[in-house]
Amino acid sequence: MSAHRFSVRVYYEDTDFSGNVYHAAYLKFFERGRTEFLRDLGIHHSELVKDGIAFAVRAMTIDFAAAAHIDDLLTVVTQVGAFTGARLTLRQTILREETTLTSAEVTVVAIKVGGGAARMPAELRARLAADVER
Repeated sequence: MSAHRFSVRVYYEDTDFSGNVYHAAYLKFFERGRTEFLRDLGIHHSELVKDGIAFAVRAMTIDFAAAAHIDDLLTVVTQVGAFTGARLTLRQTILREETTLTSAEVTVVAIKVGGGAARMPAELRARLAADVER
């Protein structure tokens, strides 16, 4: 299974009054990591939406181990945990150099843009399977 890596810089807007990254900012960093992971597999949200499919976060478990600070260069690591026809679970970690700051397990589900559950397109499932095999 390959690990996708995405770099993100901490800006002033990501921090709280103490100079630490505000907890909700980590959600944005994780979202960017998931989006870039899919993009590197050749899967673009804009194309999925044209097909009437989107992803919705179903569940997320987060562990905040240490704080990031303004100007830190972080790495968001994303790996496939498991997937079915409609559900994708990803393990994500935010690192500063080799130090784990935050980790999460995120489950997203495929939905129809108009509402209701959907299956992920076969091509998407095939690309995820190929990534898991790497």
